[in-house]
Amino acid sequence: MGFWDLIGALVIGLLVGLLARFLVPGRDPMGCIGTSLLGVAGAFVGGIISRFIWGAPARMHFAYPGFLISLGGAILVLLLVRVVRRN
Repeated sequence: MGFWDLIGALVIGLLVGLLARFLVPGRDPMGCIGTSLLGVAGAFVGGIISRFIWGAPARMHFAYPGFLISLGGAILVLLLVRVVRRN
């Protein structure tokens, strides 16, 4: 993963994290970095899920498995963070 891939993953992660936080109601006190990391983690989880469903291509970028799959993964990660914080 090169420098621009990392920058792209962080920007897409920020957008996916913001959208996930918007779609899931509730208060989540985290800043821009936390939101970006949430989106990147969601993209990673979405990449793993898509790998199990459709199989992996020869070279798979976990940061870009598809916007909707990344969003679904970010929502799962956000709900998991809420469960962990609650306990």
